[in-house]
Amino acid sequence: MEQIPSFNALIEKSIIDNWDLDALTDYKGKTLQYHDVARKIEKLHILFENSGVQKGDKIALCGRNSSHWAVAFLATLTYGAIAVPILHEFTADQIHNIVNHSDAKLLFSGDVVSTVIDATKMPSLEGIIYIPDYSLLVSRTYKLTYAREHLNEMFGQKYPKYFRQEHVSYYKEKNPDELALINYTSGTTGFSKGVMIPYRAIWSNADFAQHVLGKIIKPGDHVISMLPMAHMYGMSFEFTYEFLSGCHIYYLTRVPSPAIIAQALADVKPRIIIAVPLIIEKIIRKRVFPKIQNNRMRLLLNMPVINKKVREKICEQVYEAFGGNAYEVIIGGAALNQEVEAFLKRIDFPYTVGYGATECAPIICYRDWKTFVQGSCGQAAYHQEVKVLSSDPTTIPGEIITKGPNVMLGYYKNDEATEETLDKDGWYHTGDLGLMDYDGNVFIKGRSKNMLLGSNGQNIYPEEIEDKLNSLAMVSESVVIQEDEKLVALVYPDYDEAKTLGLTNNDIVSIMEQNKLQLNEIIPNYAKVSEIRIREDEFEKTPKKSIKRFLYQPKMLF
Repeated sequence: MEQIPSFNALIEKSIIDNWDLDALTDYKGKTLQYHDVARKIEKLHILFENSGVQKGDKIALCGRNSSHWAVAFLATLTYGAIAVPILHEFTADQIHNIVNHSDAKLLFSGDVVSTVIDATKMPSLEGIIYIPDYSLLVSRTYKLTYAREHLNEMFGQKYPKYFRQEHVSYYKEKNPDELALINYTSGTTGFSKGVMIPYRAIWSNADFAQHVLGKIIKPGDHVISMLPMAHMYGMSFEFTYEFLSGCHIYYLTRVPSPAIIAQALADVKPRIIIAVPLIIEKIIRKRVFPKIQNNRMRLLLNMPVINKKVREKICEQVYEAFGGNAYEVIIGGAALNQEVEAFLKRIDFPYTVGYGATECAPIICYRDWKTFVQGSCGQAAYHQEVKVLSSDPTTIPGEIITKGPNVMLGYYKNDEATEETLDKDGWYHTGDLGLMDYDGNVFIKGRSKNMLLGSNGQNIYPEEIEDKLNSLAMVSESVVIQEDEKLVALVYPDYDEAKTLGLTNNDIVSIMEQNKLQLNEIIPNYAKVSEIRIREDEFEKTPKKSIKRFLYQPKMLF
């Protein structure tokens, strides 16, 4: 393995080199330049030091994407503490579970999150810091209270004249395997796994991006952060790489609806776009297809003499819909709809599809749009090895495994899960099935893990929803599936109990409607069920009595 530099040293270098450039903007709000970020990081370091935070302590962050979230994350790493990013859309109980399981000492909490969490259910926390202004919401130590109340005074004493580049000096990790952050794949006790990401993995992902995009992305370039920074996909490729490159990052602090995203793309004109398929598909289906799916346009596209010019014109329009300045659109997180992908390929639009996992922080496969093979998810990413465990990977699907510096250390406090996923030779077993052609292009054919993807990149674990649903009235068993962007619960009712109680089919329908309302009150917004569909027959099961989930999935196009 090549010599791995300090990741924190790269953060330090970027701040010094890009001192007077714009760094972080809350879309339609305030902008922080790199020197502003440095000042805020320094103040948080003073707060940490004087409140008793030690190197290696855990600091959790839970809030919507924002400049101050990003600063708090950078401050945590560059102090030598371990960051625990938490998805802000988790329920209060899920947030409590993660904070407690991770042994977090402090929690940075966003505006909405702060109204729902209960500090008494996180007894080990020494304090809760409000992300928008870094004020104290909860303090359980005199040191923390004193440090926050006297923070500006302490900063002034340390830097009586000015704070300049030469004062920027950060903690350097002792070795590449040192733990940088713990990223939780879920929030529910019993399902939750804290993925331990070492410094080498976040460096390797950034170095991969520099390797493939370094000639494209320059200091001062604009990017938009649409995906949650609490997930590795958004964190690595809409934040850390761009920050190291001196880019100007815009945060969509509100819920990124298609209208908001379209306006932001037009305003910001990002140099690179990172997205999940649903965002791309919505823009194409709502803003492009209506313009071209008419008889006149179909006729022009089928006339060989002029169809090339027509395709070029359509490509220009689509390109403008994405801001008109992007080198490429990188799509990941789930399978891209076949119809949309065929359209993008036909008009020669600069898109590519990647593949990754939280356990690889996240990149596994990628290929530049100019050589990308339709239907694939690219080749083994720079620094990574990828194999398909099959007697003939070109024709017989097998499990995709990967090895390299991107791979996690393991799951926090879960040796059993770690041993099931990481083999003795260091290969990470993804649980995903795929093919690999002779050129090394990987084609995903199914996910043996049952994770679903929410509209904004959130991981949805159907077993968690089913676990709650199965405990509600008259539910015998259930399977949660995804149809387009909606979650549907297939339910086999307890007909024996219904018969005993003298209930009619209409009564069961009414009960299931109540169950849906009750269920949706106790799960995050992005995981809400749109419909409960009642089955007359039991689900088919394996010899181990597990439901054969694949029989009930909507047909997916790969």
